[in-house]
Amino acid sequence: MNLPLWIAARYLRSRPTSGFITLLTGISVAGVALGVTALLTVLAVMNGFEGEVQTRIAGTDAHVMLLGDNTAGVERGEALAESIARQPGVAGCAAFTYAKAMAFREGVSEGVVVKGVDLARERRVTTIATHIRPALDSIPQRTLSGEPGIVLGSELAARLGARVGDRVLLATLRGDPNAAFGYAPRLKAFRLVGVFTSGLYTYDSSVGFTSIPASQAFFELGDRVTGVAIRLEDMFDAPAASERLLAVAHRPGLRANNWIEMNRNLFTWMKLEKAVMFIILALIVLVAAFNIVSTLFMVVLEKRRDIGVLKSMGATPGFILRVFLLEGLLIGGAGTLLGAVLGGSLIAVLERFPFVHLPGDVYFIETLPVRPEAGDFAAVILAAVALCLVAALYPAWQASRMDPITAIRRQT
Repeated sequence: MNLPLWIAARYLRSRPTSGFITLLTGISVAGVALGVTALLTVLAVMNGFEGEVQTRIAGTDAHVMLLGDNTAGVERGEALAESIARQPGVAGCAAFTYAKAMAFREGVSEGVVVKGVDLARERRVTTIATHIRPALDSIPQRTLSGEPGIVLGSELAARLGARVGDRVLLATLRGDPNAAFGYAPRLKAFRLVGVFTSGLYTYDSSVGFTSIPASQAFFELGDRVTGVAIRLEDMFDAPAASERLLAVAHRPGLRANNWIEMNRNLFTWMKLEKAVMFIILALIVLVAAFNIVSTLFMVVLEKRRDIGVLKSMGATPGFILRVFLLEGLLIGGAGTLLGAVLGGSLIAVLERFPFVHLPGDVYFIETLPVRPEAGDFAAVILAAVALCLVAALYPAWQASRMDPITAIRRQT
């Protein structure tokens, strides 16, 4: 058996003459456990929010988009979509149009991004069709009143004061050499046939959907489309897949984009926030580590005679140093283990019984999401043990420098 470890464990098991040492040891263990529990729980919640945001964005946006290099669009978009759909790793593919306009209703105007889609094919690429109310099989090119149909985001529809069945006017500019500034407004009435709520404010407040033919006619695209939207079997393969599919398309004037690149700033911010929260909450463990310093100093004072006897029997300063380092490590390890068990249990309870409710209109989800990751558990445990080991270093060093004759004399 490792002798320093045996002595350190015996010091922890032995009944100290002062109950204050026992109290300090308990506080140290509890402090470390509390810090580890808080760290693990908060990181799991942040992972859950990150996963929810990624799922929402990846569901609302295509994983990969092949676009024209200018606003003229892409010719033979349907043929390109069918070709890409046959590639390995592709779960779905659909052509689309994409342009900006102004929406007007009863004196209120809002900017809108109008996306032309074939709703049946769009279901293979995004989840937007599942969020449309009332449910639609397709967006009509012409409604009973004669106007083409349009679906607006819930926030955008609310700002316009539009309900299903209302008439909404879209306006854009087109080139006209006879106009004063070279452009002339183009207006067209659409009928609101549905409202979607994706849960992401950016989409719900600025996006509208119409049929591809209606969009092509309004924006004068002819038979061209803006690009092809692609859903992958592995959405995190998007950066590599975008380059691979662009090469397979083998068309000049095409460029590729993917959902990770489009939301890089958001994901970078989320990772930075997670790192900052890790550092802030690790301070709880650091405070508990200071308790370990005071605990070990009290143990050193109580065990001065033992230290003197060990040194008189030939124990080196390094041996004494290891004894008290290991004692601090045992205290920190016990707190870390207890915290890991409590944190894992709390996370499991939150997963099994989501009793923490959130305002859905603010956070787009109604319960607290949690997603524990093994890497977070490993990082927290290693960080906690390292802090406790560092905290034990100074009192252990002081114990190793103690003069054996002076130590024994003061205890007699």
